[in-house]
Amino acid sequence: MVDEVAPLIDAMLRSEILIKGAVVHERLVAEYGFTGNYQRVKLYMQEARPRIAETLGISPGELAGLHRRFEVVPGAQAQVDWADEGQILAHVGIPKVYSFHMTLSYSRDPFCCFTTSQDLATFFDCHRQAFAHFGGVPMSIVYDRTKTVVRRHVAPGEAVPLHPEAVGFAGHYDFDIDVLAAYRPTGKGRVERQVLIVRDHVLAGRSFSSIEELDSAFNAWGPLRRAKSHGTHGEVIGHRAIRDHMALRPLPATPYVVTQRHLRYVGKDCLVAFDANLYSVPARKVRPRQLVEVRATKSQITLHSTVPDANGDTLLATHSRAVGRGACVVDEKHWDGLPDGRNRRTTTGDVPPRPRHQHPLGEETAGSLEPGRGRPRRGRPQTPVGL
Repeated sequence: MVDEVAPLIDAMLRSEILIKGAVVHERLVAEYGFTGNYQRVKLYMQEARPRIAETLGISPGELAGLHRRFEVVPGAQAQVDWADEGQILAHVGIPKVYSFHMTLSYSRDPFCCFTTSQDLATFFDCHRQAFAHFGGVPMSIVYDRTKTVVRRHVAPGEAVPLHPEAVGFAGHYDFDIDVLAAYRPTGKGRVERQVLIVRDHVLAGRSFSSIEELDSAFNAWGPLRRAKSHGTHGEVIGHRAIRDHMALRPLPATPYVVTQRHLRYVGKDCLVAFDANLYSVPARKVRPRQLVEVRATKSQITLHSTVPDANGDTLLATHSRAVGRGACVVDEKHWDGLPDGRNRRTTTGDVPPRPRHQHPLGEETAGSLEPGRGRPRRGRPQTPVGL
């Protein structure tokens, strides 16, 4: 089986002697329809790598830790990455802060914004901000295997399943998704370098009290960064960025609204839990433990039945998305017809009722109590002795 693709493997090794077996297998499967398993490719490469290295006059050990630099044309590529900035706003009640980074690969022109979440809606909202900042969309964007882009992780050599919303977003903005192969730590070095630069020049030695202050700090520093000459391409970043921006694809007329979709059960109180908050649904349209679909955007929550009604409609309720955790968002009309507790017996007054054993008793009642029991003795009256 491997003999059929051996010339292809040899060619890949000649172009990149340190290429990983997982990458070779992945490309053979995707591009040449190879059906063999990864272990066979790995075993063949253990024999082929030293042989080809010898014909090239090099030793694989000599190239360890090195990689081939690549350059792109203007507008061709951007790289995206997240960074965890920790508890820099914990003193104002924000437990975690993240920074989103996008770098244009040709010019190294940077974009950064700060968030409190890495969820799907936030991730692609950051993309929209970056596109607006650059004035267009690159032809492709490089990602690692983040869960907002990749549906699930797969074994080396298998096709990577993309998240449906990522596919929809990329199609709307007309760019290609480029997911890095496994074990490629240098595949998006431009944006990873930007993360460190932003931390050094924007965050280090400063205190902030809001997300807006963090964004303002980056925006104030951005012109300083663009005025510098880059150490790799040797040009002023801002001058090279002009060519990069001119080659970007235009923004679409309307933005793409990213929707998260999740299945949840309806509680007995007609509430549905999502993202640590509760949202009501109409009592007359659901039953306890019914499965409903939650569709969440950055600002709105809609709840849908999994089965259309007679009119083909699935919408049950629409709510504004709660901020934070522990909120209960209720439309009072959803509870129409449910018991409201008005006829329930309640105890009123400032003084609580005394326990039964402390009730005042008359002499007759007290004398008729049986020892060890709290109820009067029932039966015939006692007959006086001697009568």
